[in-house]
Amino acid sequence: MAQFSVNAQRFDPYRNFKFRVKWDGRYVAGVSKVSALKRTSEVVKHREGGDPSSSRKSPGRTEYEAVTLERGVTHDPEFERWANKVWNFGSGLGAEVSLRDFRKDVIIEIYNEAGQVALAYKVYRCWVSEFQAQADLDANGNAALIQSIKLENEGWERDYEVPEPAEPSFTEP
Repeated sequence: MAQFSVNAQRFDPYRNFKFRVKWDGRYVAGVSKVSALKRTSEVVKHREGGDPSSSRKSPGRTEYEAVTLERGVTHDPEFERWANKVWNFGSGLGAEVSLRDFRKDVIIEIYNEAGQVALAYKVYRCWVSEFQAQADLDANGNAALIQSIKLENEGWERDYEVPEPAEPSFTEP
């Protein structure tokens, strides 16, 4: 397990706008938004037979919420290729899906202001449950065209092997 260092010079929290997403060993182009990583554990209430007035609580099953990735529409087909492994319109009867390799592990890296990896999370056994090829089209609009995928997953954890970066000082000598 990695040793935690304390950056005594850093007081401010990391910002939410410097991040990258990686799967299949490659960074995914243009991801502009990643939803929160969230897990919820059920509460199991029980009580002892001799305790008539109060109940106790224990943790039950843990559920991991789906993660949504958004990016501007380009010619890069990575979102669509992955989504097509679960459902591909127009395939012949019995060949609509390929569940052989439809799951991927995803890494979300968070960077500090100096562009150094500060945190990383591994999201396990993801698969695309929802694919939006494009957002609403609006002739009066002035926005980027966005596509998104919703990733069901079986859990995530912080990568504790990523050390706290030694942030550079840009002061004059």
